[in-house]
Amino acid sequence: METAAASVLSRAVDYDIKKRYTEALVCYQEGIQIILDELKGMKDDKKRNHMRQKVTEYMDRAEKIKKLVQDEKEAGKYHEQIQIADNSIGNDYEKIFGRFLDENLLSVEIDDPYIRTTHQIYNFLRFCELLIKKCKNLRKIALTTGIDEQNHSSQEQKFEKICFSLKKNNVTLKVHYSGTLHDREIRFDNGWVIKVGRGLDYFKPTENNFSIGFCDLSLRPCHETTVDIFHKKSLKV
Repeated sequence: METAAASVLSRAVDYDIKKRYTEALVCYQEGIQIILDELKGMKDDKKRNHMRQKVTEYMDRAEKIKKLVQDEKEAGKYHEQIQIADNSIGNDYEKIFGRFLDENLLSVEIDDPYIRTTHQIYNFLRFCELLIKKCKNLRKIALTTGIDEQNHSSQEQKFEKICFSLKKNNVTLKVHYSGTLHDREIRFDNGWVIKVGRGLDYFKPTENNFSIGFCDLSLRPCHETTVDIFHKKSLKV
């Protein structure tokens, strides 16, 4: 348990140094909880006191990060950037978007010109699954994308199936097509705005459908791309 806590808190400090504050906060909270769980069964008083001191230090830093993020959001200045390296793994949708999703989220708007081919639509479906899992009060998803000139009817049929499935979860999907859309952007109604350079299609294909990483995107190598995280007050509308 101590090794697990050390690993998580080491990542927290690394993210903190890199100013990836929302990720740092998640790791600080996870590491602190691991230590608190271990303290319940710890009998060595000297060790207990040392661990309590470390918890206090990490909690103080986590509180400072919370305030920093909140202050920058209120001032309209919050910006966090993540560089996803070529061939890196561990960058699935939950890692990139999960910490911004909760039961308070009601609607999501997605601008991505390349939700056209089968594998791109599967990526969109995986993203929808994450939203359903994390946002129990979600009611609306709006997607703006480009038309698949090669097979638009097939593209529409796939979206209709996703729409039907989402409706069973009390979520409405609206798909709009644009021939001029270029930028990729995801807007959550809790104020967070995520811009991914390659949109949702930043994963490399696996060798075949039975290769590791085909189902679990956290094991799938990625293309190089940049993720920019803003709060809506920091964007010029």
